Amino acid sequence: QVHMEDAGGGLVQAGGSLRLSCAASGRTFSDRAMGWFRQASGKERDFVAAISWTGRNQYYTDSVKGRFTISRNNAENTVYLQMNSLKPEDTAVYYCAAARLRVPVGGYYSPREYDFWGQGTQVTVSS
Repeated sequence: QVHMEDAGGGLVQAGGSLRLSCAASGRTFSDRAMGWFRQASGKERDFVAAISWTGRNQYYTDSVKGRFTISRNNAENTVYLQMNSLKPEDTAVYYCAAARLRVPVGGYYSPREYDFWGQGTQVTVSS
């Protein structure tokens, strides 16, 4: 049974940092792109960042560029999201996801390209 465990969320003041992790078990995801999405209260789930299956390429939504860094450790079947200079508008539940393919046909940004999801971890940034 495949399981993806999101962790690392919490309450932090604006300007602070958090590091999210996503540990997968039940199968390897080293041959798939991985992504992070977030969902604020009352809003849709939005793309945050993605990383290619090789780890060579990273993709970010504009609002987090220069502040967030996605990385992966295929040997440990784990994906990370380092979040710096956090802002109140970053407050959301963050979900990691594994793509259906090595290279998502519909693009890294679409939730439809991902078929395994973590349970989510709450990130709250106070002003």
